[in-house]
Order: sequence, then structure tokens, then C-alpha cells
Amino acid sequence: MEFQEKAKEKLLIEEEVVKQNEIVLFNDDINTFDHVIDTLIYACDHSPEQAEQCSIIVHYKGKCIVKTGPYDDLEPRCSKLLQAGLSAEIV
Repeated sequence: MEFQEKAKEKLLIEEEVVKQNEIVLFNDDINTFDHVIDTLIYACDHSPEQAEQCSIIVHYKGKCIVKTGPYDDLEPRCSKLLQAGLSAEIV
């Protein structure tokens, strides 16, 4: 019983250490697929295929997680998306 409690505590500590944030991109009726794809390549270092897949998911599902990582890495990337006229947030 005591071993299980220690294992749970260790797991919780490890989960806190590896906590990652996500950039969520939202659909809009303004931006073209090409603009979204080009911006994802530029701001998030996506491959053309990855950017296209994300743009399709955003179009049909309304949103898509486009980048995961530490907040310090995501903040400037999200700013680039916003400056390009896309709707995104870090969660």
C-alpha cells in the first residue's frame, strides 16, 4: 500500500515537470487556406503537408492544436499567428 502511494506521488511530480502548453488555431471566415498554410509554415515550422492538414482540421472542426511545447517557445509563435490575422491562443 505504501509503495502505491509513493508511486502516485512520483507520477504527479513528473506530470508537473513535463507540463506542455498548446497553441490552438481557430477557424474564421476571412483567411484563405493558402494564407493559413503559409503562416503555419512560417510561425510554427510546419511542413507544407502538416500545415495543410491543420488547416483542413480547423476548417471542418473549428479549431486545431497546431503546436505543443513550453510557453516561452509558443508565445512568439502565437504572436506571429495573431499578427498575420489568424485567431489563436495558448492553452
